[in-house]
Amino acid sequence: MKIILLAACFLLVAAEAQAVSRYDPTRMSCNRVQATIARQGAVILRYQSTRVPGLPLYDRYVRDERFCNMGEVRSRAYVPTADTKSCAVYVCKRPDFDHFRRRFPRRH
Repeated sequence: MKIILLAACFLLVAAEAQAVSRYDPTRMSCNRVQATIARQGAVILRYQSTRVPGLPLYDRYVRDERFCNMGEVRSRAYVPTADTKSCAVYVCKRPDFDHFRRRFPRRH
């Protein structure tokens, strides 16, 4: 019984991973990329690095924080598109609480 339950869990995870559509933003306009993310909620965008030739870059881009994992927040990011070098989109990231410690050091 445990094996069946474990197999069912793996199938659900695999189905969820396949449910996210993949796109090349360099073949789309910025408006189309943003509209696609808004319509689907979460997509994977994959494109070639402009700094390192041949290096593929990809990430999961989201409409809002409902598509982030627990403990993550939506953070602005930029991707290249057919009509601009930096189209504003959002990714999920863990908050950087260490940033506040560096800005406001403790006094002893």
